[in-house]
Amino acid sequence: MTNSTVSWKKPKEISGVLDRMMRGLGLSRQFDGWQVVANWPEIVGPAIAERAIAERYEDGTLYVSVEDDVWRQQLSMQIESILKDVYTRPYGKAVRQIRLQRGRKGNVQK
Repeated sequence: MTNSTVSWKKPKEISGVLDRMMRGLGLSRQFDGWQVVANWPEIVGPAIAERAIAERYEDGTLYVSVEDDVWRQQLSMQIESILKDVYTRPYGKAVRQIRLQRGRKGNVQK
């Protein structure tokens, strides 16, 4: 046997691989929008998340179902503040508007 030196390359970090892949496929905005849906309770806090559920994201619009008309009215006056909270997230810029609709998940009334 010969004495040979093994050459090791420094391992590359895998963080950001999914982001790069989504961007490469042209899906990053859609993925970012769904990140807002998935993280809605953390973004708005438990008091709002209990009464308003981020249902879906489509073409820059976040659709949120609210418990009743009173909550829809109250949240409509807080939209700018909620959007500011959304924009603090790295994926938040995908959301251009929030559309509030009466009803709860699985029972949305339009």
